Amino acid sequence: MKPFSTVAIPHKDILEGRFSMDVYAADLWEVFKKRAPDDYCDADLFFKKTYLTQGLKNLLHIAQKRLEGKGGDPVIQLQTPFGGGKTHALIALYHKAKEWKAKIAVIDGTSLDPKQTTIWEEIENQLTKKSKILKGRTSPGREKLRQVLEENQPFLILIDEILEYTTKAAGIRIGDTSLASQVLAFIQELTSTVKTLEKSLMVITLPSSALEHYDEASERMFQQIQKVVGRIERVYTPVQDEEVAHIIRRRLFTEVNEKEAKDIIDQFLSYAEREKMLPEGVDKATYRESFIKSFPFQPEVIDVLYKRWGSFPEFQRTRGVLRILALVVASLKNANIPFIRLGDFDLKNDDIRRELVKYPGLEYDSVIASDITSNDAGARKVDRELGNAYLPFSFGTKVATAIFMYSFSGGPDKGAGSNELKMSCADTSTPSSIISETVTKLREKLFYLSDFNLFFTNQPNLNRMLVTKMESVDQYRIKAEEKELIAGSLGRNFLDVYLLPADSRDVPDTKQWKLVVLADTEKREEIFESSGGRPRVYRNTIFFLCPDESERQSFEKCVKEKIAWELIEKDKTLNIKGEQKNEVKARVKKSQEQVKEAIRNLYRMLYVPCRLEVFKEINLGIPTYGKEISLNEEVYERLRNEGEILEKLSPLSIREKYLKDKDYASTKNVLESFYKTPGEIRIKEEEVFHRALQEGVKNGLFGLGILVEGKPVCRYFKRDCSVRMGEEEIILKPELCLAEYQVSEEQFQALMGRIRDCKTVYEVSQLEKEISGLPLSPEQKSRIEEEIKKKKEGESGIVAPVKGKFRSIRLKLNVPAGKLSEIARMANFIKQQFSQVVIKTEISASGGEISCSDYEDKIKEGIKQSNISVESEETIE
Repeated sequence: MKPFSTVAIPHKDILEGRFSMDVYAADLWEVFKKRAPDDYCDADLFFKKTYLTQGLKNLLHIAQKRLEGKGGDPVIQLQTPFGGGKTHALIALYHKAKEWKAKIAVIDGTSLDPKQTTIWEEIENQLTKKSKILKGRTSPGREKLRQVLEENQPFLILIDEILEYTTKAAGIRIGDTSLASQVLAFIQELTSTVKTLEKSLMVITLPSSALEHYDEASERMFQQIQKVVGRIERVYTPVQDEEVAHIIRRRLFTEVNEKEAKDIIDQFLSYAEREKMLPEGVDKATYRESFIKSFPFQPEVIDVLYKRWGSFPEFQRTRGVLRILALVVASLKNANIPFIRLGDFDLKNDDIRRELVKYPGLEYDSVIASDITSNDAGARKVDRELGNAYLPFSFGTKVATAIFMYSFSGGPDKGAGSNELKMSCADTSTPSSIISETVTKLREKLFYLSDFNLFFTNQPNLNRMLVTKMESVDQYRIKAEEKELIAGSLGRNFLDVYLLPADSRDVPDTKQWKLVVLADTEKREEIFESSGGRPRVYRNTIFFLCPDESERQSFEKCVKEKIAWELIEKDKTLNIKGEQKNEVKARVKKSQEQVKEAIRNLYRMLYVPCRLEVFKEINLGIPTYGKEISLNEEVYERLRNEGEILEKLSPLSIREKYLKDKDYASTKNVLESFYKTPGEIRIKEEEVFHRALQEGVKNGLFGLGILVEGKPVCRYFKRDCSVRMGEEEIILKPELCLAEYQVSEEQFQALMGRIRDCKTVYEVSQLEKEISGLPLSPEQKSRIEEEIKKKKEGESGIVAPVKGKFRSIRLKLNVPAGKLSEIARMANFIKQQFSQVVIKTEISASGGEISCSDYEDKIKEGIKQSNISVESEETIE
């Protein structure tokens, strides 16, 4: 395909680099004063370079008809967005009115000083070369105005920027009013007068809204002017959106070879159709028609500039697009490209870049340099990363440039889609999929590409900030963070913790259970075997927690991200705001949670001393989701569940282990073995051993005694005892205790007498507990059980218990009508005895105590006297 500059021939001043941006700044007042460039002052040159839109044609036709006295609208308002072609239309009217031999009065509100002259004085002066009849600071009235205007027909009055003049006039007092009020009065008088004169025409321009340029006070004046003018005016729009392409082509190019242009367009569209990248909802024929009108510019170029960039309040739409595209054409005049796309804009060109960044903000100058144009820019890196085959196409730079052009709008419409980028950057000699790959790489490299869509912002994107900050995190910082994390995850209680000890002397040789946390297993044997150069005695009290090295890489990445997010949040120079700031906070919080999980996944290898001086390896595995406990507690629970630490010790296991082959064993030596011998029983605390000994003695599994002259002597058997752990204290086989501690006949008869003397169930129960621990013979035990049974069944006249205390009571009641007050009285008494009382259809009380006698006398008796039946009764002593 041919270069565009040989098909669409730019104007000579563009090719020679002599064009001035002033050419695209139309100014009616400067034309009137004959100070404007020839493109505007010379009527022939002006119309040669001006594309006559349908709106402009209609406007000129109506104006000519009116000035020739053949009817038509007397007052016309041109109201378009800023830069929408109205000044160009006024200049066209100015030149044509001269051609039609009409007198002209030009009023430019930006040029006139209300302190020096009024609008009415200026109009009279321009039409008659003097200011006499309309002279004065107050509006002259219709009669005087008609006197001046009628004598000077045909005439054309062009009023531009009337709102600015009125805004300035608001600050000038005229009696009890202001000059602004007089201006409003004059506009009304002028429109009414022009309406009555056959060969007269008034054309006035207004912006779409005063708020775009002024303030609320000006907006009110704007509405008043609209109201005054709107009584008789007709609104015209000189330029329709679909005509912009024609205007641009006429202003920038002397001629376009339509046949060659269509050949280029058809070749591109065939490629675009094959690659399925045509705009969604637009058929090929429609797109082709748009492309023919805009050639050598791709339709998207004009759409993006005119509609998106044109929505900036200060962007002078048609004029602004012309200024930018004139610079673009000049920069690409020697480029071997068939047409101009958004991706072809040369952002390294100072003139183009300055023209663009003044709208979204000058800070984007550094954004462009950082991400697109500098040698180490992310886009340039992507150019190189795509490989030598794609290097000549500069896809990284082109796609980034296209994204930049799609990034801005005075409204919410910003950002590019995948197909838009393909249309703006793909080359017919390569698959369009390379554009998608380019976008993926740009997301990784660009510093200011939005986190939420494909558009540039003046804030660094979070992913790129993250990568940058992560690169600054060194191993020293990671190790420090690792130590802090493991320390924070361990918690207290359960096991004494020794975190990353430098050597064995940092772990004391004591009976306390110890969890030694190591960064690796190198020092494990040294610490297990010794303590500060001396052999370790209590080796069964030590456990090691070490990392699972397969988790190391994942952990370090997680730590780097956490540190990086925290650095980003604290870095005030990044100027993070709004949605991005909220996202950073969320990422910081999430990363802090993730490292807690990561440190737990890393430190998961638990080593427990076993016999033969080896270690049992326990992998703690993945933590249970939602279960938030300290690592110390988790290690303890795992050791407890694995039976490595016992909270309760079976007396039977003591007998089987230490009395199986021996008649007796030292209690102190047994306990010491728990702490010294690797793989031996481990108990949570010494009291666990004491309780097991007491239970074993009471149940007759063994006896408790001492050594007297080397011989075992039983002191306690089948009864309560206290454990002293003295040097001579021993446990004995039960056979050595039975003969000495059998209950005698005399003692037995005394017990039977005590049972018969019991008056209450409570007394029987208490005595039964006492007897249960005595070394009875089978016959004695049988006779006592029979006597207790008879007592409980009432054969001996037993009565209800009245002694002792209940720790809780629960009653289910059927309460007759009229007896609720009795329940309330009873409930109040119960509440005085218990802290927790629940009364529904039953009474439940706990968390205190009540004497059995009070319960019988004050509760049960009260229920009985109130004729309340008890469905069930439960008490706990």
